[in-house]
Amino acid sequence: MEKKETVLVTGGTGFVAMQIILQLLQIGYRVRTTVRNLKHTNKVLSALSKSGIKAFGDLSFIETELTSDDNWFEAMDGCKFALSVASPVFFEIPKDENEAIRPAVEGILRVLKFAQLAGVKRVVMTSNFGAVGFSQTDRHRETTESDWTDTKTKGLSIYEKSKTLAEMAAWDFIKNSKGVLEFATINPVAILGPSLDNHISGSFHLLQHLLDGSMKAIPKIHLNVVDVRDVADLHIRAMASPKANGQRFIASADGHISMPEIARLLKIKYPKVSQKVSLISLPNWVLRFASLFNGKAKEGLLLMKMNRNVSNTKAKQFLNWKPIATKEQTILSAMESIIKYKLNDNN
Repeated sequence: MEKKETVLVTGGTGFVAMQIILQLLQIGYRVRTTVRNLKHTNKVLSALSKSGIKAFGDLSFIETELTSDDNWFEAMDGCKFALSVASPVFFEIPKDENEAIRPAVEGILRVLKFAQLAGVKRVVMTSNFGAVGFSQTDRHRETTESDWTDTKTKGLSIYEKSKTLAEMAAWDFIKNSKGVLEFATINPVAILGPSLDNHISGSFHLLQHLLDGSMKAIPKIHLNVVDVRDVADLHIRAMASPKANGQRFIASADGHISMPEIARLLKIKYPKVSQKVSLISLPNWVLRFASLFNGKAKEGLLLMKMNRNVSNTKAKQFLNWKPIATKEQTILSAMESIIKYKLNDNN
């Protein structure tokens, strides 16, 4: 019997990483995953077990940190592929943006360096749509993977800036490594969908803020969303397909949806938990005026100005990827997880 290929997945306790691990095990790969502390392994095992994984002989754990070289060669050793999913963790946004940017850049460069040293064939990086389309305001054309966010864009959050600079640094590393290490990036829009445990993505905060009534009036901002299962599937396709080397792929469900539309969807589908959800729309001029004085409003104004006609054609054509979830299904399955894990305690 042919030996199974081993895939390293960084940040095994994460919302996206756990879904990737689940899918890799389901299709027969061996998986090694990094955790910041080995005491977190039971969390991963429990979630996978509840999702139908019965045997764990093909899953192993190694303790590493993105901020340290310790154990990274051991983590990569013997792996054919590495999926760089983990991001540096911040419990609050640092006042000095370099405190967010430096770890993000150094983290991916560390992953690439040790992947190259260990002879890994390909690294797939979880980047972000923030690195693609936050400066693209032309609504007469689609936003595609050829677009890059200008890090000097007014209203760009520290998080989006750090993701953009980290991906730029990664491509520079690959360019200077003379093509030995293969590389691709996945650039997801807001990631929702079902969670395997109570660990969720930052995008869930939008739904939580709607549910807790803290948004008294809803800005007319349009959003692109994607199901976490589709994001995981796209990572694996980009890992395995020869066509994916040297490419970026936007992960997005078809179309876009406005925040008032999301509010109405929650009201209709989950009336009991959506009693505090506002249906009052915020006039655009209010957001524009507030952006003169408030950083969060400035970020909101940028989101309103962005072109939301986002193309997912490249992933479909190159990798035969097809989202399993519509934008509405993606939001509703995220809501199911919020209810299941009691993440809406203010209701």
